[in-house]
Amino acid sequence: MVDLVKTLSAKGQLVYRGLPISAEDSQKYGIAPYLPSPDLINVVNLTIYLEKRPLLLKGEPGCGKTRLAEAVAHELGLPLVTWYIKSTSKARDGLYTYDAVKRLHDAQLVRMGKESQSNVDNLDNYINKGGLGRAFENEKRTVVLIDEIDKADIDFPNDLLRELDEQKFIIEETGELIKAKYPPIVFITSNDEKDLPDAFLRRCLFYYVKFPKDNQLKNIVKAHFFQLSDDLIEEAVKRFMELRKQMEQGKSGKKATTSELLDWFAVLQQFPQDEILQELKSKIPFPEVLLKKWEDHLRYLNYEV
Repeated sequence: MVDLVKTLSAKGQLVYRGLPISAEDSQKYGIAPYLPSPDLINVVNLTIYLEKRPLLLKGEPGCGKTRLAEAVAHELGLPLVTWYIKSTSKARDGLYTYDAVKRLHDAQLVRMGKESQSNVDNLDNYINKGGLGRAFENEKRTVVLIDEIDKADIDFPNDLLRELDEQKFIIEETGELIKAKYPPIVFITSNDEKDLPDAFLRRCLFYYVKFPKDNQLKNIVKAHFFQLSDDLIEEAVKRFMELRKQMEQGKSGKKATTSELLDWFAVLQQFPQDEILQELKSKIPFPEVLLKKWEDHLRYLNYEV
């Protein structure tokens, strides 16, 4: 198989290697350890190399899609801009916003002699750059995370196509052209709550973040909780995977995720390891961290109605 990292590195390209984050850096920068698969490392490097093609990440909630951008920015020493999408978000919000209300307020202050007319006439005072707008103006490549794009209106993705393709936009109120000094590295996450337009998908690279297998989960847990014994991690992950398998067979609408597994271990580490290990052999302690629906408590923990 072609070694993409080696090939791009030999050509002097910017390369992401998926290096483990040290415990010291994790505490210093507040960054959680991240262990990407080789395939994910490759698609990240394709995204960096192709420049104008964002990487669309799908996968069940809590599988680590959002943390990837943080890990890439940290390893490459690049700034990170995060744009959290809401149902009310508009594509232009990521470029800039124009505060017409503030300008109207300032104009009223001018009439009262409490504000300078020159400030009101200068529209730049009322333009605020969004995440993409700031990334375009940065003096170095910037990692941009557009998080949960499927929360927005169906027109939202297509409204971003031109700016992502051309790496520029115009501020309509002033006529100023903003061109990207360096193409940002764009990651877009989706929880598949709604279908995305074909025209948008055609311009993206795509990767589905699969739920980690047993050994991957153990390594993830060890990276976060290195002080825990191998026996405890082994038994807890085993119980967790059994629970997930039951939930899949029972077609639960909300399966326990990697994020909840790490929350669960954060609780387990507060108690004597021998005590927790003994308890794990007969039941799942603190199920409230893993199960978020009452029906799941009834189905998997044998509660009486």
